[in-house]
Amino acid sequence: MVSTAEKKIDWEKVRSMRESLGISQAFISRRMGYKYSSGYSNLEKGMVRLSAEKAAILAEILHCKQEDFF
Repeated sequence: MVSTAEKKIDWEKVRSMRESLGISQAFISRRMGYKYSSGYSNLEKGMVRLSAEKAAILAEILHCKQEDFF
C-alpha cells in the first residue's frame, strides 16, 4: 500500500471541488493564512508542496477528507 506522503495530489480534482462549491482561491488563501491569493494558487498549480497542516485546513474548507485529494 502506498502511503499518503508518497501519493500525488490531483489538483484538477481539488480545483473542480473548489469551483463546484463556488469558493475562490482568495478565500482559501486567507483561511490558510497566506497573505496573498498566490499562496494558494501556487499550491493548486503544483508549484508548492502542501503541508499536512494546510491539507487539513483545505479539507475542512472543501467539506471532504484529505484522502479525497488523491
